[in-house]
Amino acid sequence: MPAHLHQVKVRFYELDPYGHLNHSVYVQLFETGRIELLAAVGLGLSDLDNRGYRFVVTNIETAFVKSVEAGDSIMVETEVVETRRASSIWRQRILRGDDVMATQQVRAAITDSNGRPTKAPGELAEALAPFTADSDT
Repeated sequence: MPAHLHQVKVRFYELDPYGHLNHSVYVQLFETGRIELLAAVGLGLSDLDNRGYRFVVTNIETAFVKSVEAGDSIMVETEVVETRRASSIWRQRILRGDDVMATQQVRAAITDSNGRPTKAPGELAEALAPFTADSDT
């Protein structure tokens, strides 16, 4: 399965009062994973914005499986499930070694710089192809 990987070390100020990674930080880490994937294929946020395109999250489904703690080295795994005319679906996992700590699926609209849905640029699906899941998974 193709996936982009982004390594992170958990910092103490990201913890909740119980010493676990705060639930809101997971969402930030997942977003960083998507941004890093886009940058890796030459479509960083500023590149997209300069071309008049933006990704706008319309739905997030997150599952917290196991606790992450201070000092843990984790990996944010990101893949694209599909790219449609004006939207995309992304599937992500946070891993500690082989253990799945959290999962997330995101639907994002593709908009112009005024926030109106727009057709995805042709280069987008091509650039994301190395990180797009097989259609039968």
